[in-house]
Amino acid sequence: MNEMTSYLIGLTLVTAGVTFLLRAFPFLVFGAAKKPPELIRYLGEVVSPAAIAMLAVYCYWAYFKARPFSAAYGWNLPEIISGLLVIGLHLWKRNALLSIIPGVILYMFLVQKVFP
Repeated sequence: MNEMTSYLIGLTLVTAGVTFLLRAFPFLVFGAAKKPPELIRYLGEVVSPAAIAMLAVYCYWAYFKARPFSAAYGWNLPEIISGLLVIGLHLWKRNALLSIIPGVILYMFLVQKVFP
């Protein structure tokens, strides 16, 4: 076994161990039967949507900074239309997969067939 293979096996084992410990941490701290404190439950409900919203805003900001609105880029309509579809579906159905998958399909259709 060469040095690179040993390194990759070690890296994989460390990553798997850390992932397992991070997943097991709440159960080790709070136990399976105890309810977590209200603050932890509140953060569990609020942090994920806030992180997704920040990521979406940052991605759109970075994307539109690199590709300004112009006819050369199709006025960025595929991104805007797909984003509005995702937002609309999520507000309507409150289901992440049902929101994201049609948005991706619409975006791929728009960039390949409508705005090539």
